[in-house]
Amino acid sequence: MKRILIIEDDKGIAELERDYLEANGFAVDMAFDGDAGEQKALQEAYDFIILDIMLPGRDGFQICRTIRESKDIPIILVSARQEDIDKIRGLGLGADDYIVKPFSPNELVARVKAHLARYEQLTAREVHRHALCFDGLEIDESGHRVFVRGQEVSLPNKEFELLLFFAKNPGIVFSKETLFDRVWGSEALGETATVSVHVNRIREKIEEDTAKPRYIETVWGAGYRFHG
Repeated sequence: MKRILIIEDDKGIAELERDYLEANGFAVDMAFDGDAGEQKALQEAYDFIILDIMLPGRDGFQICRTIRESKDIPIILVSARQEDIDKIRGLGLGADDYIVKPFSPNELVARVKAHLARYEQLTAREVHRHALCFDGLEIDESGHRVFVRGQEVSLPNKEFELLLFFAKNPGIVFSKETLFDRVWGSEALGETATVSVHVNRIREKIEEDTAKPRYIETVWGAGYRFHG
């Protein structure tokens, strides 16, 4: 369920917005002054913020600027002022939309849904850009997930890091010593034999035939090489 924060000093308007949003399946929190609203926005995880401009304490412009310094979520500014300069300033500070009071609650809900859908599409594209794709193998770096022929397989942290290192350096032969240093770190305690153990575990999860590996090749006397 998507979480929305309403920062609005008019309690009646805030509750009306909340009622319509909750009726459409959103979870809604409210704050009635700028300082409290900014604190909630920064400290809690919200998917969307509806932000009034004229607030006690910090105004909506200040809050919008502060949120944008650390979070990338949709923000709609709400105001009774229709001047273009306010709209230009708000959008320039990073707001995604600007709506003027009085407005239809249904219009607000429609705008919220539209902006959330757009953000989800952008996020999906960003995640896709961080995925390394090979024949039948996909490594989602940002999501820390691995898929083999469309099916997700579970790799513990070091197995994932080792596979990711291989995938980012295809065609290069790495010795066990180099792999241990790159993945475990030069200060790590242990033996290079652990590299072979982890390679075997990875192969069991991603290779169709571990005796004839498709992705991680053993180069006898030298180390391992990844084939993309």
